[in-house]
Amino acid sequence: MKPVILTGDRPSGPLHLGHYVGSLANRVHYQQEGWKQYIIVADVQALTDNYEHPHKVHDNVFEVACDYLAVGIDPSKTTIFIQSQIPEIADLTMYYLNLVSVSRLRRNPTVKTEIEQKGFGDAIPAGFFVYPVSQAADITCVKATTVPVGEDQLPMIEQTNEIVRTFNRLYKKEVLNEVRAIVPEVARLVGIDGKAKMSKSLGNAIYLGDSADVVAQKVKSMYTDPNHLKVSDPGQVEGNTVFTYLDIFDTRKDEVAELKRQYQAGGLGDMVLKKRLTEVLNAFLDPIRTRREKFHNDKTYVMDMLKQGTAATREVTSRTLQEVQDVMYLKY
Repeated sequence: MKPVILTGDRPSGPLHLGHYVGSLANRVHYQQEGWKQYIIVADVQALTDNYEHPHKVHDNVFEVACDYLAVGIDPSKTTIFIQSQIPEIADLTMYYLNLVSVSRLRRNPTVKTEIEQKGFGDAIPAGFFVYPVSQAADITCVKATTVPVGEDQLPMIEQTNEIVRTFNRLYKKEVLNEVRAIVPEVARLVGIDGKAKMSKSLGNAIYLGDSADVVAQKVKSMYTDPNHLKVSDPGQVEGNTVFTYLDIFDTRKDEVAELKRQYQAGGLGDMVLKKRLTEVLNAFLDPIRTRREKFHNDKTYVMDMLKQGTAATREVTSRTLQEVQDVMYLKY
């Protein structure tokens, strides 16, 4: 039996190269392998830190869907659905909240890190605080068996499995599945500033829809080796963002290895490397940009696709909710 995969993104902004490296390319692969795959557009979770700007989340549902289609996600093989349009997720979340303590949520490393990053302090929105429980509902509502995540999200999978085990034990029936996490080989892509992973909020991202000129400008600003002041100076490859990107996106590995040798020996300038990376990235993004523009110009098709995927998902989630309610004696 092939696994049921649940993956997805919060529509807090359009998708970028970090998303492609960390998840999008793998989703295309899973699709080609014939695995049953659901992709959730997690608009409710996006509202946990965008509650004052719901229009932004609403608009980005369309933008993210265009990105999915542009990179090769095929809705005839992969089911894409909108979180807020699956009421069963909210019901499951409410039931699961009784299975998790406040102290356990506080100990979740992913939640602790994101609370610090967003500077919430004691003013943590309750929706943000409990989103690991909502995420467990996302996963279990389609009976997912496999969830691809970055290493920083592994505590979320652990918490989901704790909820699954507690539920099955309390209600004496194996209704819910434990899930297996898959960590991609390259799960994170450093931003163009070289300081942190690529992120919209940090302003260090190259987006899938960026024009060739915008990509060139962003690569030009990219962090390299601060001690490589003259072309003749020996340069450092480790931690050099340009080489990090070349290693991932440049298919001419022998040439990249020779560039590294020259750079370390001295005599190779940063602008030569950045010119090459610009050409590599634009060659990679050109077909994606072309497909994205096509879908962006046909909003009716994109939104109909989302509605059809959501309707198909509801057929599954309604059965899951019925099973859950049956063992909880919520059948009248």
